[in-house]
Parts: sequence; C-alpha cells; structure tokens
Amino acid sequence: MNKNEKCFLVIIPTFNERENVKPLIDQILSLDLPLDVLIVDDNSPDKTAEIVEKIKEEDSRVNILKRPSKLGLGTAHIAGFKFALENNYSKVITMDADFSHNPNSIPALVAASDKFDVVLGSRYIKGGGVDEKWSIFRWCLSRFSNFLAKILLRLRSKDCTGGFRCYTRKVLDTINFDYIKSDGYSFLVELLFFIQKANFRIGEVPILFEDREVGISKISRKEIWKAFLTLLRLTTK
Repeated sequence: MNKNEKCFLVIIPTFNERENVKPLIDQILSLDLPLDVLIVDDNSPDKTAEIVEKIKEEDSRVNILKRPSKLGLGTAHIAGFKFALENNYSKVITMDADFSHNPNSIPALVAASDKFDVVLGSRYIKGGGVDEKWSIFRWCLSRFSNFLAKILLRLRSKDCTGGFRCYTRKVLDTINFDYIKSDGYSFLVELLFFIQKANFRIGEVPILFEDREVGISKISRKEIWKAFLTLLRLTTK
C-alpha cells in the first residue's frame, strides 16, 4: 500500500456487494489519480470480503477491514477515517459500493478539494440529478430529508444527505468522532453538521445519482426514523 501523504484513499463500506465490488474497484483504480481503496465489510453473508481478499493479494493498492457484524454505515466511515489517519493519506473519498456514485466523478471531487476542506457530490445543484428510475416516494423522501436538515440544523449545503464526498486530512484530524452518535445513514448529516460548526469550507460539485443495477437497497424504515430522531437531537447542540 502506498503510504505517501500525496496519495488519496477511497473508503467503501460493503454489505452483500459481491456483484459490484470487483468492477467498482477496477474502475476506481483505472483513474489517473494516486488512489488506494479500503473496503470496510460488515461480515457480508455473500462473501464480499473473500472477493476483496483475492484482489488485495494481486494489488497492494487495495485493503480491507473486516468487521464481525453489520455495525452501520457511520461506524464503517469512522473506521475508515481512522485507517486513513494512521496511514498518512492526505485526502479521503467516501462512496457507496453499488455504483450509485459514479467513480468517474472522483477527479472532480478531488480537484475541488484544493479550494475546499470538504467537497460534497451534490444531486441538487446545477448539473446534478438523480436517476429517472427513482420512484416518486424516494425522490420526495430525499428532498424532504434535505429540507429538514437545512431548516432544523441550518445547514447551508444543497445536498446534506449524500455519501459521495471528499475530505481533507485537516478535517479528519479536527473532528472528534466520539461526539457523533449516529451509526446509520444519518451519520452523514451529523458529520456535516459538526464540519460546518467547525467553520470548515464546504464545496459541492454536481453528480448524477444512479439507481443500483444489482443487489438491494440497504435503507429501511428504521433508518428513516433514526435519521429523523438524529435531526431532533442535533437541534439542541
């Protein structure tokens, strides 16, 4: 693994992504950037980790953190961030494993991070959008979640709930992850809340959020409810 401070780390949490993980890694590593990949796998029953282990044997740019059970998106990100700090990466990109985040957008995120401390891949600025296969319910849920985050927490970003982001090392060195209580998708909003509160520069670049081709969505009604409770909790901060 390249531990040069000029190298960037792509963190990808996985749970049952055996169909996607190899082509995704291949596409990321084909980009003209100094990228390493870290898979954080939550003991996927479909043996996603075994596929990654085979890739790792052949390519030192790939690593994996294997966790004992499904511990949540938030803790997966934090585990990845700590790995990045320990291994001296200068920038960290986070993305989903299901190709909803197009790897070809990574260069734009990295380029914008020269001007901003955090760069969000945004569906809701000019040039961004969502897959036309999205249901009306999913579109409304996403829009409403962003609306609540901006109203209740006074977040200034257009897309507060997306996970396709680039963080500079300075941000990860500064934020105390012990203060973040969310373990699911609401982690993304809570982390952005603390980043804005710390007065970091936050930028956005347009992305097209695409619907997954294989596998099933990981968002449940329980996650939606937990996200709403997270917003209410953060209003007291």
